[in-house]
Amino acid sequence: MEFFSLVIVVLAAFFTPIIINRLNINFLPVVVAEIIMGIIIGQSFLNLVHKDSMLNILSTLGFIFLMFLSGLEIDFSTFKKDKRNRQGTNKHEKDVPSHLNLALTVFAFIMIISVILAYAFKWLGLVDDVLLMIIIISTISLGVVVPTLKEMNIMRTTIGQFILLLAVLADLVTMVLLTIYGGINGSGNGSVWLSAILLVFTAIFYILGVVFKRMKFLHRLIGGTTQIGIRAIFALIILLVALAEGVGAEYILGAFLAGVVVSLLKPDEELVHTLDSFGYGFFIPIFFIMVGVDLNIPSLIKEPSLLLIIPVLILAFIISKLIPVFFIRRWFDNKTTIASAFLLTSTLSLVIASAKIAEQLNTISSEMSGILILSAIITCVFVPIIFKKMFPIPDEANRKIDIALIGKNQLTIPIVQNLSPHLYNVTLYYRKDLGDKRNLSDHITVVEIANYEEQLLERLGLFNQDIVVCSANDDSLNRDVAKLAKAHDVKRVICRLENSNEDEEMKGEGIEVFSNFISNKIFLQGLIETPNMLNILSNVETSLYEIEMLNHQYENIQLRNFPFGGDIIFVRIIRNNESIVPHGDTQLRYKDRLIVTGSKEYVDELKSDLEFYY
Repeated sequence: MEFFSLVIVVLAAFFTPIIINRLNINFLPVVVAEIIMGIIIGQSFLNLVHKDSMLNILSTLGFIFLMFLSGLEIDFSTFKKDKRNRQGTNKHEKDVPSHLNLALTVFAFIMIISVILAYAFKWLGLVDDVLLMIIIISTISLGVVVPTLKEMNIMRTTIGQFILLLAVLADLVTMVLLTIYGGINGSGNGSVWLSAILLVFTAIFYILGVVFKRMKFLHRLIGGTTQIGIRAIFALIILLVALAEGVGAEYILGAFLAGVVVSLLKPDEELVHTLDSFGYGFFIPIFFIMVGVDLNIPSLIKEPSLLLIIPVLILAFIISKLIPVFFIRRWFDNKTTIASAFLLTSTLSLVIASAKIAEQLNTISSEMSGILILSAIITCVFVPIIFKKMFPIPDEANRKIDIALIGKNQLTIPIVQNLSPHLYNVTLYYRKDLGDKRNLSDHITVVEIANYEEQLLERLGLFNQDIVVCSANDDSLNRDVAKLAKAHDVKRVICRLENSNEDEEMKGEGIEVFSNFISNKIFLQGLIETPNMLNILSNVETSLYEIEMLNHQYENIQLRNFPFGGDIIFVRIIRNNESIVPHGDTQLRYKDRLIVTGSKEYVDELKSDLEFYY
């Protein structure tokens, strides 16, 4: 039967995630499970699959798509400090150097140690190819790092950004070194220099992409059967892969650069989701299963000297990451440092790529290629487990928003009394001569001050708050403190101005402005036009609340499968300034703003779960 092997591989790709789920083997990355499944059905055990032209083509396409998605995963915004609003921020994070400087320093150490270890392998007589070993030891798997960070919901923490950026740097440098390696050991001449032509064309395609994105008529072709965006991306992949082959570079470099171009063009989430579906739904599983099929475990067992390389190589992976990462101990605790080092030990995609390319260039044997791949698989099994066990996750109960209010009066007192102590740390600053005499709840910190001076407010920690609300009965005081808070980079500043024409100026500085007049006007208009809706909004139990979805654990979950048993109704989902009517099959996306109604108790619980996260 001509298609027998293909059928077996496709069925294996289909059943592998089902088996993992049913056996509750959550610690094992799916790609690793696919390789193991390939080992089982391949020449190592059952010998059900035999390579043919169809499987070769699909496996190559899977490899190309994997490299493309690796390039697409690179978020170039990580090269600068993440200034996006984030809940549960560690107040000492400002003491940490910029992500880029920290990552560059640590990666430089990784490269130095990788070079030393590569020469040690040659000295020990284990592997003679020094450049190949430098590539393999220094690489870090984005395909393991990114899902693990998302699952732990620490992608946007300082340590998460550092790990991600370090993995990105390793990916980029490894790809460059792999190109150089192919150029040195390939049959063609001058392919390293010719690769510059590939980079020129990559830049041209990026410029063309920017131009095409601005053409309005193309936006009409994005949806439906046309799917012009998908067509353009596939055309880009094929063109750059063909160009890479034409200049004598490795074709995976072309695929990787195609991913980088698309990443730089900032595609919308739906397009990325579709590309992920193409890749991880069909092509990539076939590639990983075929990697397992090609591994001949019995032949490796016959060579004990080769098996000795596995523990030595895994030790090299750990040493090359653990020693450099200890540089960050001055800003992070020991557990965080060691856990991060172990996660960065994970290698997979580029080790497979390097081993396969080296095997094709005849610089290493097929057995040595199998040993390198097997070592990478082993690291991907135990590394995420160690990371999850060691990484200190803060107690959810401590994830609160710090909010400060200026002024103790008839407006601020009922507000602070009603803010949930489970969600907010509230501090009220006031002048005794201007303050209300009423006592407040114990969970509210009250600070009496002589005057609202900058140095005093800074010493008292006003500018370290997440939100500052200036609501004293003095417009000039509110305005001055609001501007001071904004100058000290407070995330949100809300200012009350009753008798001022400076609203637009304040808003231009990023300060949110309100007044009794504006509130009363909106209230009266609502009372006239929509009295029942106003009753809903003013009733605590039926009011509408906005919650931002920041927890990656709930990403892509359909609302009908949403694991929350509370009395909550999803009214609207705001996504990219588009209002979506939620249905059972509607999937939640990261950064969605959810408009919900329900019991205040359950709303607070849901807010804590979705929004008050790192």
